[in-house]
Amino acid sequence: MFRKGLAMKQAVAGELAADYHSTLVDRVRANNNKWQTGHLRVHLAAEFGFCYGVDRAVDYAYQARRKFPTRQIFLTGEIIHNPRVNDRLRSAGIRFLTDPGESREALTPDDVVILPAFGVTVGMLVQLQEQGCTLVDTTCGSVLNVWKNVLQYSRDGYTAIIHGKVRHEETQATASQVQKYPNGHSLVVLDQAEATLVCDFIRNGGDTATFLSRFTGAVSPGFTPERDLRRVGLANQTTMLMSESLRIGELIKQAMIDRYGSEESTLAYHYRAFDTICSATQDRQDAVKMLLDHQDLDLMIVIGGYNSSNTRNLARLAGKRVPTYHIADAACLVSSREIRHHPGELSPPTAPGTTSPEICTRDWLPHGHLVRIGLTAGASTPDSVVGQILERLEPLATDKR
Repeated sequence: MFRKGLAMKQAVAGELAADYHSTLVDRVRANNNKWQTGHLRVHLAAEFGFCYGVDRAVDYAYQARRKFPTRQIFLTGEIIHNPRVNDRLRSAGIRFLTDPGESREALTPDDVVILPAFGVTVGMLVQLQEQGCTLVDTTCGSVLNVWKNVLQYSRDGYTAIIHGKVRHEETQATASQVQKYPNGHSLVVLDQAEATLVCDFIRNGGDTATFLSRFTGAVSPGFTPERDLRRVGLANQTTMLMSESLRIGELIKQAMIDRYGSEESTLAYHYRAFDTICSATQDRQDAVKMLLDHQDLDLMIVIGGYNSSNTRNLARLAGKRVPTYHIADAACLVSSREIRHHPGELSPPTAPGTTSPEICTRDWLPHGHLVRIGLTAGASTPDSVVGQILERLEPLATDKR
């Protein structure tokens, strides 16, 4: 298994730069993250785009292609949630096991399998190892840190309550870590509403069948709420909103106090929590807040895959303050009258590999005065896509309709 690259970093550096770099974005960064064209002024967030973990994962995939030019190379699924990057890997001959016609069971020791930045479940890893595949592990260090805490919870007899999206690859991989201990259990909660239901059961008990029905697919095998909600440890998918994770933690902590008392040793016996939001996710969320606090913006554009959790959360943050459009690429900027974008919280999360809905909004771009646009991008969006957005905005700035 390759976990620290494949000694081909320099060999693929030029290819990576050609595919994902943008000299225009470099110039905007050098100009204090400001760019003006016609009647548009764009303010880039201080932190946006590829994070270290994503950059490393894509780098390893390119190295694997160069290292094994004649062998079949597979990805267990999307390496990151960005269609441009995934399609580029497909064009390089890397096959996705989630694509139609592919089969994990057909893999052989001659095959190379890349594990994505989200990680894979314990069961999948065991299967790949038993099949003898050469593995290239790009699992993000921040995800590994969450796993470490979840394993500690399970080892010490705590149920891991994970704030995340139950169908997201990272959350599935994290929840599977409890399987390493015979009595390990997990429960995934999406938001404060679901956390409130858990808190109600902690305080007052309830009907087990109703609880398990409500959290179908979100609990570990053999989960029993009466037993497994007595001692819990909080973790989260690394790309969730930190503020929401903190609120969920406080809700559960207070429920434990209400049920068992506030004495320090008693609370410590029933509740644990570690901050497992990754620093890159938090930096990008903080940068959006700072941009909105310091610039008088007419609207925000958020760039990234529609199934990207961290990108959708950036759009959620911005959308509370100004009109916000989450777009996938430059083609979404149809004209100064029309923009195609993700509908945001109007649409539920989608399963990995599925297509999210897109809506069209008219008269999105104000005219008649200097329009101030805030711009950011999710951690799986390369600078090249951000640069294309800027280039597409330029003719729109002079469009008289």
